[in-house]
Amino acid sequence: MAGMSLAALDAVVWVGLETAHPLYPVEVVPRTLRRLALAGAEATEEDCHPLHDCLTAWHGPAPSAAATALPFVVQLAADPAMRVPVRVTLVELLVDMDGPEPAKENRAGARALLADPDPAVRRAAIPLAGGVARLLERWRVETDPTVRLPVLLALGEAAAGAPAGTGEDAAARAVLAEVLRGGDPVLWVAALDASAALEPELTVRQMDRLVEVFSDLALRPRFEEVWYTPGIEGPWTREDLVRTTARLFEHIPGAQLSFAVSLIEAARRTGDAALLREALDLAWLLLTQRLSVAATLLPHAGELLADPDGPVRLRAANILAVLGGPAAAPYADRLAALLHDTAEDEYLEGTVGEFARWALARIGDPRALPGLVEQLYAPYREQHYSRSYGSGDPRLPDIPDVLIPLRAHAGTLLPAVREAIRHGGATGGATGDFLRVLEAWGQDALPALPDLLPLLASTRTSIPVIGVLTAMGPAAASAEPALRACRVLDHPGNHAAVAAAAMRITGDRAAALRFLGDAVLAGEAPVYGPVGALADFGPDAAPYADRVRSVMERSSHGTRLTAAITLWSITGRTEPTMGVLEEYVLPVAGGGDGLGVLDTPGLLQDALHALIRMGEVSPAIRAALLTARGSDRRLSTRWNYEGILQDERLRALIDEALGHEAPIRPPE
Repeated sequence: MAGMSLAALDAVVWVGLETAHPLYPVEVVPRTLRRLALAGAEATEEDCHPLHDCLTAWHGPAPSAAATALPFVVQLAADPAMRVPVRVTLVELLVDMDGPEPAKENRAGARALLADPDPAVRRAAIPLAGGVARLLERWRVETDPTVRLPVLLALGEAAAGAPAGTGEDAAARAVLAEVLRGGDPVLWVAALDASAALEPELTVRQMDRLVEVFSDLALRPRFEEVWYTPGIEGPWTREDLVRTTARLFEHIPGAQLSFAVSLIEAARRTGDAALLREALDLAWLLLTQRLSVAATLLPHAGELLADPDGPVRLRAANILAVLGGPAAAPYADRLAALLHDTAEDEYLEGTVGEFARWALARIGDPRALPGLVEQLYAPYREQHYSRSYGSGDPRLPDIPDVLIPLRAHAGTLLPAVREAIRHGGATGGATGDFLRVLEAWGQDALPALPDLLPLLASTRTSIPVIGVLTAMGPAAASAEPALRACRVLDHPGNHAAVAAAAMRITGDRAAALRFLGDAVLAGEAPVYGPVGALADFGPDAAPYADRVRSVMERSSHGTRLTAAITLWSITGRTEPTMGVLEEYVLPVAGGGDGLGVLDTPGLLQDALHALIRMGEVSPAIRAALLTARGSDRRLSTRWNYEGILQDERLRALIDEALGHEAPIRPPE
C-alpha cells in the first residue's frame, strides 16, 4: 500500500464532484482507488475499469472528479508493487485523463512515468510527454528498442504540430534525419512514417527502399520484436505496417497502386505468401475505390491463379470475379481448372473453387452453371446459418448478385432454385433472396409457380411472392385464387398490393387502374399510396395526373422522384419531371458530399431509367453525367464487391442515357 496514501484519500471531500456520466456516482471513484491500493499485487486490469467509466469523457470537458483523482492514479501507476499490466492500464487511464488542468506537481508526477524502470510503463506514458522537448529528452537516454521506436513516432507527430523554424522543430527534424541515414531498417521505416507529416513527398521518393525492407524475409520477425505503440495491445506485424504505410501515399495519384504492385512483384519473387496476401488486400481496397486500378491489377490476378498459396489464389479469383465480363474472359480456362479447389483463408469466407465459379458466372461461361445454385444454397441448409464478415473484405456474393444476371440461363438453373425454395420454405434463410431472383427473371421464372403458391400462406413471404407474380404478369393468372386468399401483415398497403397483383395477372387492366387510382387519391403522407404503379398505365391514368402532380410537389425523397416519373408517363411532358430528375442526378458529378446520392443508389438508378425512357436529358444533366462517366472514382460509397457492381450498373445506365438521341414515347 506504500504507493498510495489511504489517509490522503480519506481526507478528500468527493461530495459535489461529478463523474463522466450520471450513471456512475462519484462514490465509485474513491471506492475503486481504495480497492486497488489494498489489492496491491493481486489487483487486475478489470479492477481499473470503473475509473475509466467515471473519469474519462468521450466528448466535452473532463469531469471535476478527474483532477481530484489524478494524484492517486499517478501514485498507483508508479507503485512497483502493482503488476505491470495493471500499471500500464492506469497509465493509459492517465493519458485519457490528460484533459483536466491538475496541479503542476501532479502533472509532473504523471510525466515522471516516462522514466519508469519498466519499458512497458515507459511506453504507455509516451503520450504524457506533452511536446517535443520531453520526447527529445527521452530519445537521448532511451535504450530499449520497444520504447525507442514509439518515442520516435511520437516525436514526428509532435514536431508536425510545433511552430516551424523553432529550435524544437529543428531538433526533431535532425533526429529524424539521423535515423533515416542510419543502418537499422525497421527504425528507418519508423522514421519515414514519423517524417511523413513534415515532408509528405519523402515517402514516395523512398518507395523502392520501403518495398525492399518489407519484402526482406529476414526482417519480418524484427518488426514484431520492436514495433509497439501506446494504447495498442501487442506488437505490430509487418503486414499491419504495410497497410498503414500505404496510407502515406494517399496524396499522390497512383502511388498506392504502385506500392501495392511493387509488393506483389517482390513477394512473388521471394515466395512470401504473407506479404503477397497483404499486398493483394491493399490492391483490392484500391480496386473498390478507383476504376483505373482494374487494368493494372488484372494480369497479376490472372497469373496468381496458379500461386501455390491457397489464400492467394482465393484473392486472385475474387478480383477476376468482380471484374467479370470481357476483362476476365481470357482467364476462363484457368478459373475452370479451379472449380474443385477447396483451399480457403481462415479469416475469409468461401473456397477458391467457389470464387472461381462466381468468376465464370460473371464472365457468362456455362461451365459455372452445374452446381452453382447448390453451392449458393449450401450454407443455408444449416438451420442457424448467418454471415459475419468485414464489409470491405473479399467475401462470397449474395445470391441475387450471382443469379439475376443469369436470366438467359433460367431454364437450366430453375430446377435447383425450385428445390432450394421447397427445402427452405417460408422460414428459409435464402428463400427471400431466391424470390428476388425470380421477380427479376419475370416470365422466365413461370415454371416455379407451383412452388410459390404455398408461400402465400406466410406473412413472411407473401409480399415478395406477390412481386414475383406481378412480374410474371397474365401468365400467372392461375394463381389468382391463392393470391386473393393469401396472408399479409395487416396494413393497407399490403392489402392494396394483393388486389392490384390479382387484377394484373388476370389482365383486367381497367379494374387495376381504377383500384390503384383510387388508392392514390385516398393516400396520405408520406407515401400517398401506390403512385409509381400508375406509371405502367401511361396516358390511361390521365384522370389521376393532378393528384400525382400534387404528390410530387408536396413530398420529398423517393416519393417525390416516383411521382415525377409517373407524371411524365401519364402526360408525356418533359417538365416539371426533368427539373425533379436534376435534383437526383446532378449531385453525382460532385465529389465528397456530392456523392451522397450514392448512399441510396436505387433513387439514382430510377432517375437514370426514367431519362432512358424519356429519351432526352437536360443540358445540366448531360454535363453531370459526362463528368461522372469520366471520373475514375467508383460511383459508390461501398468499398466492397457490391460497390464495384453498383458502379458497373450506374455507368451502364449513364452510357445508355447519354446514347439516346431521339425521344422515346411514354407508354400507351
